[in-house]
Amino acid sequence: MKKNITINLCGRLFQIDEDAYELLQQYIESLRQSFGHEEGGEEIVNDIEARIAELFAELNQQGIEAITIEHVKDIISRIGKPEELAGEEETNEGENGGHKYDSFQTAAQGIRDKFRARTAGKRLYRNPNDKMVAGVLSGIATYTGSDVTWWRIGFLLLVLGSNFFLAPILHLFHLGFYFHVNLAFVLFYIVLAIVLPKADTPRQVLEMEGKDVTPQNLADVVIEDKQPVQHRRGCLGAVFSVIFSILAAFFVAIAAIVGVALLICLLLIIVSLVVVFTVPSVRMSLPFDIDDLNLPELISVHPWVVIVFIIGLVLTLAIPLYAICHMLFSKAGKVQPMGIGQRVLWIVIWLASLCSMIPALVWIQEQEREHYYAEITKRYEYQGVMMSHEDKKFLRRGDWNLIKAENCDHYSYCGYFEGISDLSFLDVYNENCEEVFQAERREAVEPGVYFLEYAVRAEGPGPCVYVIGDSIMKKPIPVSEVPGMGWVRTCIENIVVTGDSIAYGVSSDEAFTGQPCRAQWFSATAFKLTRTGDLPKSDK
Repeated sequence: MKKNITINLCGRLFQIDEDAYELLQQYIESLRQSFGHEEGGEEIVNDIEARIAELFAELNQQGIEAITIEHVKDIISRIGKPEELAGEEETNEGENGGHKYDSFQTAAQGIRDKFRARTAGKRLYRNPNDKMVAGVLSGIATYTGSDVTWWRIGFLLLVLGSNFFLAPILHLFHLGFYFHVNLAFVLFYIVLAIVLPKADTPRQVLEMEGKDVTPQNLADVVIEDKQPVQHRRGCLGAVFSVIFSILAAFFVAIAAIVGVALLICLLLIIVSLVVVFTVPSVRMSLPFDIDDLNLPELISVHPWVVIVFIIGLVLTLAIPLYAICHMLFSKAGKVQPMGIGQRVLWIVIWLASLCSMIPALVWIQEQEREHYYAEITKRYEYQGVMMSHEDKKFLRRGDWNLIKAENCDHYSYCGYFEGISDLSFLDVYNENCEEVFQAERREAVEPGVYFLEYAVRAEGPGPCVYVIGDSIMKKPIPVSEVPGMGWVRTCIENIVVTGDSIAYGVSSDEAFTGQPCRAQWFSATAFKLTRTGDLPKSDK
């Protein structure tokens, strides 16, 4: 069942089905686009419409009440050239559009003339009717009058084998970019896909094929658009058609994966920016260290730089994401493909965003680096000893009591310990092994027998761990066999305590340990005090 439409054509009413109406409308619209800008073009289109109305009337006289699409196709194919409808004689001046030479003096001149003959009257478009990716190679083949299969084979060989064939030649001429030749061909294809217009209208299809823009040729194009496209290829063309179809599907899949990754990154950045400006104390683990850029402080001093960075960063990710989504939706037929002007506009905006975001990011990182160095070089007092803020924070939180601290470059370090990264531990360093250090802390306990577990390492001999219960017990820190690593877990056992507390700590003070310090550094962490039993009866 088809829907019939009543149309008014040149003052006459006709019943026409929906498909026939769509074809007729497309044909008349193509005529107006092709002849509307020419002198007398409107009269030509009106004459053609009048002729169509006469032919529709003849069909009604034959007893046909509703015009079908087959009737419209037959009428369009029967319409002659506009010169015949207007009663004018057809002229052949300039029909060939190219110059013929009487003789050929050289082979090069012959090739040139042959190329000019093939491209005479043609314009270069992307061919949407026979495309694998964007229709660039098919458009070039149509423009040059050659087989598109060979263009695709050549392009595939250039992309996949250019490093093998062209790289040695470029290397002989000392061209440093020879290893990017295959990428250059891909980028060149992308540029052509952006710059070359697509043959969307019937007039553009005729210009691409080098045919005259006449009602008959326009009718052929319109009718062909209504027929299913069937390309007749040889065996080699079919093989490479399958290869390019696989490559196109692979490209679409990669684009989809990249789009998902861009979407995730964009969402993470937006969430991170919201958290950084609303809850500055909260840190997030992201692939982009936005929380380390100190943006809340910088925006109060240099707001425009931070704003440019944020806008540029968001647009740098959002524009490719939009382009990929638009491409996928256009492949699915949900939206129309982008026009050349729209593509160029988005590329210009993306480049502007990238060129504004990168300098702003470099400046922000430089400011943060200066802020970081200013913080780590600033000294704070802890129990009469000047040290960095990180060292003071570590000793204060660990409730460490500094007994001696001389010639120590630092007191803590954030490193790797038994599968845990970024873990701070007690660490003392002096390049000349002249550190004199002793720190301890005290824990409240019940009377009994205890043992102390801990992990230590040292670059050389001298430092020790000690425990003060009813007596002082000392145990040297073993020298690390692996430089920078070599953590050793050990303990001090049978610690007898009759009082209410135990003190333990680390020392490199020769006056306390009884031996000189020969270690540039030593570290200690993971102290754990455990009660193992009650006091002996004789000690109670």
